[in-house]
Amino acid sequence: MNPKITEIAKDLRFPEGPVAMPDGSIILVEIAAGRVSRIAPDGKRTTVAEPGGGPNGAAMGPGGKLYLCNNGGNEWYEKDGRTFPGLADRGYSGGRIERVDLDTGKVEVLYTECDGEPLKGPNDLVFDGKGGFWFTDHGKTYRRSRDRGALFYARADGSLIREVVGALDGPNGVGLSPDGSRVYTVETHCGRFWGWDIKGEGEVERVRGGFGHERGHLLAGLPGYQLLDSLAVDAEGYVCAATIGNGGITAVSPDGKVIEHYALPDPLVTNVCFGGPGLRTAFATLSMTGKLVSFEWPRPGLGLHHLNR
Repeated sequence: MNPKITEIAKDLRFPEGPVAMPDGSIILVEIAAGRVSRIAPDGKRTTVAEPGGGPNGAAMGPGGKLYLCNNGGNEWYEKDGRTFPGLADRGYSGGRIERVDLDTGKVEVLYTECDGEPLKGPNDLVFDGKGGFWFTDHGKTYRRSRDRGALFYARADGSLIREVVGALDGPNGVGLSPDGSRVYTVETHCGRFWGWDIKGEGEVERVRGGFGHERGHLLAGLPGYQLLDSLAVDAEGYVCAATIGNGGITAVSPDGKVIEHYALPDPLVTNVCFGGPGLRTAFATLSMTGKLVSFEWPRPGLGLHHLNR
């Protein structure tokens, strides 16, 4: 499908992590610039905060604060007005979870490790309704090696962090089902959508698969060279993941039987969120070309915790 898109902003420095705010603006990160920006409906950009490193996923949390996954920084390359991420930056400052005061721009570091193991490249996060959030650590890529990633759970007040599912291949986006009973993530490099049934705070039901491994429910796997980035879930439970290579948004139904693709004009589409009247507008970040665009979504988006509309 080729939706009719509206370009909202351009000349952004590898935008990601969009959050549709009640006033019609979009808060997003510009990873290559190490900053958090607010995009007004007319496309005007203002700086919210400058945490440095690599601010990646973003979500509104308790008390009107913005929570960030910061991957610590990458090398960047530019050619013909296009921006490409590279390996872990020589000045890589370590992965962390940060909290931002939107009024003052103050950045507070909340987590840098879990059980003594440093966070490598936190990528995306989603809040539940119980005072906590799920987040992914994508890891970092080096010239001849790559970290194994994991799915984590943490409390918003800084009192608990827990690794929930480890040894994932580049876990990226994360989201919750409409009833909050299942957590989803995608593995970037192998193009897989996974879901786990939630048993309690930071606990999931594991499913025994081949070779004795305990994994989640495999929702779908994409054929060919299609990499998966961050995601959102809509009100009907479709898991909607930004797709790299075959640039666009790929939506998978809760039972995995329906797969839709919404093509967008950038091979490096990195994220999507829902906003506007009835949450019927999808906002997507086209990162290689530095744009924020919108288009009509066929279903309402899913309302998120801590966002008053």
